[in-house]
Amino acid sequence: MGGIIWVIVVGFVAGIIARLLSPGPNNPSGFILTTVLGIAGAFLATFIGQAMGYYSANQGAGFVTATVGALIVLFIWNRLVASRVISDPGNR
Repeated sequence: MGGIIWVIVVGFVAGIIARLLSPGPNNPSGFILTTVLGIAGAFLATFIGQAMGYYSANQGAGFVTATVGALIVLFIWNRLVASRVISDPGNR
């Protein structure tokens, strides 16, 4: 249970930092979307790190790489909103 809470907290903080570092108005807003952004970034960073051999199979991404992963996820989000593939939940 403590591990899940830790992932949520790190995901939330990584999502906030990614939103602050990324320019543009198409940022997902709200607690849940920010947390999902950070958690998705952490999973992406873990996957890429394990594929490149930086992490072993039982290791996860650190805080900095989770933030970088969240920036990548946010960039993809912004491109999908800009090309109108998905709608921006902030414009409802």
